[in-house]
Amino acid sequence: MESLSSSLKKKATEQHYRAEVMIAGEQLRLRLHDGKLIKDRRYHLRTYPNCFVAKELTDWLIDHKEAPDRETGIRLMQKLMDHYIIHHVCDEHSDYKDAKLLYRFRKDDGTFPLSKDVKVFMRGQSLYEKLVSMEESILKVREENSVKYQRTFLGCEMIDWLIQEGEAENRKEAVELGRALLEHGIIQHVSNRHHFFDSDIVYQFWINFRRRCRLTELLNENSSRTLSESPDSPFCLRKLNSDPGNTSFLSVQTNKEIKIVSAVRRSSITSLAGNSNPYFSTTPTLVFPPVAECNPKSVLKRPVTNEELLSPGAPYIKKTLTIVGDAVGWGFVVRGGRPCHIQAVDPGGPAAAAGMKVCQFVFSVNGIYVLHLDYQTISSLIMTGPRTLVMEVMEAVE
Repeated sequence: MESLSSSLKKKATEQHYRAEVMIAGEQLRLRLHDGKLIKDRRYHLRTYPNCFVAKELTDWLIDHKEAPDRETGIRLMQKLMDHYIIHHVCDEHSDYKDAKLLYRFRKDDGTFPLSKDVKVFMRGQSLYEKLVSMEESILKVREENSVKYQRTFLGCEMIDWLIQEGEAENRKEAVELGRALLEHGIIQHVSNRHHFFDSDIVYQFWINFRRRCRLTELLNENSSRTLSESPDSPFCLRKLNSDPGNTSFLSVQTNKEIKIVSAVRRSSITSLAGNSNPYFSTTPTLVFPPVAECNPKSVLKRPVTNEELLSPGAPYIKKTLTIVGDAVGWGFVVRGGRPCHIQAVDPGGPAAAAGMKVCQFVFSVNGIYVLHLDYQTISSLIMTGPRTLVMEVMEAVE
């Protein structure tokens, strides 16, 4: 059976890093739209739509702890320029200057290059989102060489699924798609030894499309990022599409409100660029696990029952938190069941700002009593609910 060559591994790693830059750039773009830093600006009697001032953005990066200093902020934005994520509004500067100059995200003016590599990335993301949203997904926990891997699949099962869902017409076409995804660093063999085959070899998604990225990670290009320690999406994300039958782009109106714009559904095996290659046939979503190799340890010191939480005189107090999600979600992880608890909180996210802490127990979500539910059901309630999340939590009295 064909093993991965060092050159192929290197290419996949480079493509994986490129994908991480795209994800981080898109998340930053949505956050800046939410924060009104991106807006129409007038300079020398001319209006430049959907742009930002470089100096203001550097300030924002430091204030939001995305960069420790101005020098790092400049390096981060230069990284986005080098990967064609942002550019100067008149393309008069090829480098990012910490000055009162106007820059723009290429996705906001239609100049983002839709290359072959980008299309493969977008197709992979579309497939991933489709898989994780299914009730009986082929993505499961599997063990190999005494190590547990999350969100894995067998090569032959993926082939069957791709054909069943109309993503490929036959097994040969499905194998070609799987190989393209592997060569672009989107999926990998769990031990990174084999290419993609129609067999019972175990693979997993290498890219965590739902992880909230820290921009400073982009500066560590030469080392492979440690996979998220969470077996599920590490931070609850808002629902991106109310109709699972459609694929969509996140777009921005002139009033800067984020909206969902339905894209043309796939109707043939023809690519977006007219290419007959099947990898590029789906118009995917440019938004945003492989995933942890073992289950994360619970933050609870000991198990707690519902009876203990609700008993008279119990050392717990109830708090109501109102959390307004930002462009990439709410920023926390729910784990356990009956009752569920807060496993992790992003210190820079909306949940932390609302007062959420680890080890709190989830009492209700948007008025629905949830002490008797497991974390998968609660996560579904959150992701399919409104952007403004009202949660009642129970916290131990110190």
